[in-house]
Amino acid sequence: MRLTVLGGCGAWPTAVQACSGYLVEYAGFRLLIDPGYATLPRLLDHHTVDAVDAVLISHGHPDHCADLNPLLRSRGLSDAPPAALPVYAPHGAVDAVLALDKPSMLAEAYRLHEFKPGDRFDIGPFTTDTWLLPHFVPNAGIRLTSPEAVLAYTGDTGPSPDIPRLAQGADLFLSEATYIHEVPTADAPYLLTARLAGQYASQADTARLMLTHLWPGTAQTAAREVAAAAFRGPLDIATPGLVTDLARGG
Repeated sequence: MRLTVLGGCGAWPTAVQACSGYLVEYAGFRLLIDPGYATLPRLLDHHTVDAVDAVLISHGHPDHCADLNPLLRSRGLSDAPPAALPVYAPHGAVDAVLALDKPSMLAEAYRLHEFKPGDRFDIGPFTTDTWLLPHFVPNAGIRLTSPEAVLAYTGDTGPSPDIPRLAQGADLFLSEATYIHEVPTADAPYLLTARLAGQYASQADTARLMLTHLWPGTAQTAAREVAAAAFRGPLDIATPGLVTDLARGG
């Protein structure tokens, strides 16, 4: 299993960093997770749009799904449109993005598969387990299992006892870490810190930790240091172009 980071910035993109976006590949199948703001150009650094086999979205905030629109436009309006793209998302999560165009314009470009966080289903070669994790809108924590590796991803979440269950023994734990030390009181139930991400990774005995969704302008070195105080394994920050190859126990 291979993970390529397209972006990992929270809230809005910066001049050097797209919002959340991750390409996961296994056995020739390419799954795009959370096509947030500005991720499509980063995808095009690696593949053409017709190379994507499916899309999986954790929740409906635009920094996780806004670039679904240009992705579908680039496929559906091409001279030789590829097959309809399977899009998996929690109920209602992509309604606003799909409503940017009249329904008939992109109707043949995608097939929507809505799910409830907590559901289990297959996407290509991946077994997909989901958890309902606390956020401002319904958010699905995602655990992808292939015959060779396990990837766990929080989407956006606040503290939850389900996070270590989601990440248990994963080969890579991709964890939201919007803040470094402390979440502002109003947001505290719905977002994480680098400190908590490190603690959860340690509790779950994950092989690797990757911090993502850092607030724009956050010092990556500081986030890394705080997470590393709790998690002693390999640790990365999600930055565009970062590629991680995963293998069971590796």
